[in-house]
Amino acid sequence: MLCGVEVDHPHGLAGHSDADVGVHALMDALLGAAGLGDIGDLFPDSDPAFAGISSMELLRGVIARVNEAGWVVANADVTLVCERPHLAGYRLAMRQRLAGALGIASDAVSVKATTTEGMGFEGRGEGIAALAVCLLSR
Repeated sequence: MLCGVEVDHPHGLAGHSDADVGVHALMDALLGAAGLGDIGDLFPDSDPAFAGISSMELLRGVIARVNEAGWVVANADVTLVCERPHLAGYRLAMRQRLAGALGIASDAVSVKATTTEGMGFEGRGEGIAALAVCLLSR
C-alpha cells in the first residue's frame, strides 16, 4: 500500500500497521502542523491494537484530532522516494484517495515520486522513504 492504493510489486514494506509510508509521512505532517505530536505518540507499535491496521484508518483518526483542535486541511503534498516500483500510473489514484480521506479536492493534493539515482537504501531497493508537507488553516 502506498498513499492508500495497492501497488503491484513483488516486494512489500514491513511495518506494524500496513506500512503505508506515504500515509505515515502525511499523518506526521498533519500532526506536526497542528502541534499534536506524532504517530508514534498516538499509535505506538507496542500496541497490538494497531497490528496490521490500515494506515488510511489511522489517517481518519489523525484528521479527526486535527479538526477537533480547530484546524482544517488546506492542501497536502507527499513525495515518495524509491527506485521501484514505478509510480506514475498510480499517482492520480493516490491523489484521489488521499483527497477523499482529507476531505479536500484532489487538486489540493499532490503525490510525487523521485529516485536517489541508485544511492542509499532506497536506491538499493531495500525500502521507500516519504516526505510530506501540509497547510492547515483555522
